[in-house]
Amino acid sequence: LKQVFNKDKTFRPKRKFEPGTQRFELHKRAQASLNSGVDLKAAVQLPSGEDQNDWVAVHVVDFFNRINLIYGTICEFCTEKTCPVMAGGPKYEYRWQDDMKYKKPTALPAPQYMNLLMDWIEVQINNEDLFPTNVGKCKKE
Repeated sequence: LKQVFNKDKTFRPKRKFEPGTQRFELHKRAQASLNSGVDLKAAVQLPSGEDQNDWVAVHVVDFFNRINLIYGTICEFCTEKTCPVMAGGPKYEYRWQDDMKYKKPTALPAPQYMNLLMDWIEVQINNEDLFPTNVGKCKKE
């Protein structure tokens, strides 16, 4: 599972937002609101005049980075032996399907599932079509 946090593999430092850009200013607003003790509803509210897709993209990247750090603090306690199934409590079991290697939903040990999940998310975040680095370029759905 240490592969998940291997800087050459999946974990990368936070994407840098170029100072002076609109995306950098959005990032600063997001950080300030999350660290100021305000309620979460206000923290994630779209600032007036900003593009919703850019705002969401900034938060998705920050959220992924934070989850990666949190997961890093617990991954040593979850091995294939101690966590043989990826589960969300006793009622839910998560199965992996990627239409490449795993064509059908497949039960996996939690560390293997998390490794695949973090790799998949990183590919999505690094896809310029989904998360462009230039502000105003996010696809409108």
